[in-house]
Amino acid sequence: MRILVLLMCTMIFIACGANLQASEGKLYQWEARASEIDARAQEHPEIGYVFEDGKGKPADVEHACVDTRVAPRGELVIWLMGHKPELFERTSGYGLHSIQVHYANKWFGMIDANDRDGGKALGDIRLEAATGEDFSELVSIPKPDGMMQRATQFVRWLDEKNPEGNWGQFLNSKKDDLIWEKVIVCGSSHGSTTSARFAKHQKVARVVMFSGPRDQYEDWQGLESATPSNRYFGFTHVLDDGWKGDHYCRSWLMLGLNAYGPVVNVDESSVPYENSRRLITKADVGGDAKKAHSSSSPGGGSPKNADGDYLFEPVWEYLLTHPVDQVGVAVSAEGDCDLELQE
Repeated sequence: MRILVLLMCTMIFIACGANLQASEGKLYQWEARASEIDARAQEHPEIGYVFEDGKGKPADVEHACVDTRVAPRGELVIWLMGHKPELFERTSGYGLHSIQVHYANKWFGMIDANDRDGGKALGDIRLEAATGEDFSELVSIPKPDGMMQRATQFVRWLDEKNPEGNWGQFLNSKKDDLIWEKVIVCGSSHGSTTSARFAKHQKVARVVMFSGPRDQYEDWQGLESATPSNRYFGFTHVLDDGWKGDHYCRSWLMLGLNAYGPVVNVDESSVPYENSRRLITKADVGGDAKKAHSSSSPGGGSPKNADGDYLFEPVWEYLLTHPVDQVGVAVSAEGDCDLELQE
């Protein structure tokens, strides 16, 4: 009888231990090639969209991350730049799912400047690259190669490979599209500008714009937006060249972000930064404009304190998780920001 009791207790202990381990979760990180996930994917070398580089190394590798040990927020970050492990380390820590997709985003330097800078071409190309729909005469990007389908197909793949990650929550009932109101589009520089242009067209949960947006010759920033303007969050360094000609302040004003508070210097403020959507920094980057440009997002170019910690940790968490319905007090457009198109 005593042996039976001991056996039962042992079994209960093992079962409880297994359940505890399951409840603790795990950090899941995935890599996969876009061309292997979706057979419809095609190369477009004329705009830099290829599956291998000149040395035969895969160029279409996509990345994903989720930490099931962290309480989930039910939102998916789509990063529209090259893989950035430092960013995914933080988004997973916030309880966000994250993916980086391979789509046509190298076209900027491969199109004749006379066509590209005509005043409307940039926004149209960005929208076609994001949607795979025919918005531009300068490129031809079918749906399977646009960001929307690249992201959808990747999440479908993750749903099959990593059911523990609960990726299926971001797919519609037919699993042929994402539930975009659960998506945070996010990028830096070129990627932040495409994120903002896409959000004008498609309603999303949030837009996070590191060092952007720009497209200084264009006025799409002032178009009616499918995504409510309180969901756009921007962060740049004042030494970034994007401030020359008032490009950043102009974009922020055209997006209507002054309705949610003033421009706030994060060096002199703390969370929640007056609930503003327009954040800046003057942190020491050695007076280097390029370092300033890369400093706003997690990575080697972002400044650290004496202990080796990133200065902008609270800023990044604010940008990605601050409740969108908590907004600052509206202010008038800054008089020193020129809203006319600049060269």
